[in-house]
Amino acid sequence: MSTASELSHLFRAMKAPAAAKALPRLAERARTEEWSYERFAQALLSTETSARDAHGGESRIRGARFPARKTLEEFDFTFQRSVKKQVIEHLGQLDFLHAKENVVLLGPPGTGKTHLAIALSIRACLAGQRVLFRTATEWVALLAEAQRQGRLDEELSRLERIPLLVCDEVGYIPFDPQAANLMFMLVSRRYEHASLIVTSNKPFSAWGEIFGDDAVAVAMVDRLVHHAEILSLKGDSYRLKDRDLGPHPARQSAESP
Repeated sequence: MSTASELSHLFRAMKAPAAAKALPRLAERARTEEWSYERFAQALLSTETSARDAHGGESRIRGARFPARKTLEEFDFTFQRSVKKQVIEHLGQLDFLHAKENVVLLGPPGTGKTHLAIALSIRACLAGQRVLFRTATEWVALLAEAQRQGRLDEELSRLERIPLLVCDEVGYIPFDPQAANLMFMLVSRRYEHASLIVTSNKPFSAWGEIFGDDAVAVAMVDRLVHHAEILSLKGDSYRLKDRDLGPHPARQSAESP
């Protein structure tokens, strides 16, 4: 067996296609630049590791079930001035995730809360962390079904092992007592064990209306904010930033003298 054939066999056995593809180019560069054996091995293995990380990140992004793909680089801080770019960039380093802290994004609809939640979560996926994204209504439906099947504790334990959960749109639909209790259980089980990103169109002072009970709302907020970065987004709808919001031509014509 020739050297090339043996190398091809070894790369297949190791399931290292990226390294196999990069070998001719790296070997030629190593000869030209007189690399040490150690440097050549490092370059070859790094190529395979980077490829695997990228592939794994994409798999985690698909598994998270994001409604869209958003990045921090796409976020328009010149339009949404109520949050500081430095704060978001710091969150993008994922220190909050390693510290098992939460991120809470509050503000009117359309101000960029979901964009930031997704973007931070994608950073986590690319960094090797599992993420699940659901709206508050979807989380309640998931937990209610688990409760109906008698496996609620099992489901909460499974979710507890996922480093980051995103609970989007808290407050868009008020909870009945059962739903409020399920959300409280979800948040409580992750307290100081794993991270949450929560978005809401309501300030904390209105969460009693969301959960139908001031005591439950206070307990929920207490567990969320004990170790959390809280950001309040203000201003016009971020989703409408590129649209012409001037008068409709027909209406303008009708109102003209």
